[in-house]
Amino acid sequence: MKSGYYFLLLTAFVVSCERPLPTISGLDGTKWKNDKNGCNGARQSMSTSLEEQKTKLQGLSETQILQLLGRPDQNELYKRNQKFYYYWIAGPDCSTDSTKLKLGIRFTAMGISKEISFD
Repeated sequence: MKSGYYFLLLTAFVVSCERPLPTISGLDGTKWKNDKNGCNGARQSMSTSLEEQKTKLQGLSETQILQLLGRPDQNELYKRNQKFYYYWIAGPDCSTDSTKLKLGIRFTAMGISKEISFD
C-alpha cells in the first residue's frame, strides 16, 4: 500500500515540475497539425513567427512538443538515446518548387528539447 502511495506522490511531483506550454503568437496549433508534411501551406505561413520564437520550444518535454505541434512528420533515433523530430514546412512530396524547409527538434536522453533548427 505504501509503495502505491509513494508512486502516486512521485508522479504528481514530476508532472507538477513540467513547464507550462508556451503561447507562440502566430501559431495555430490545429492548422499546424492538420497540415501534414506542409502540403497545404499553413505551416509555411506560420514558420516566420515560429522561427522568431523558437527559444520558447527549448526545454519543453517530448509530451509538450507533441501537444503543441502534434506528431512529427519524421523522427530519428540517434546515439546515446537522443531523438530528433522533424516537421516539414515545405515538404519534398508536395512542394512544387525546389524549396524544402523543415523544423528540427533535438531531444536529450531525458526527453527534453535542446536544439531547435530550421533547415
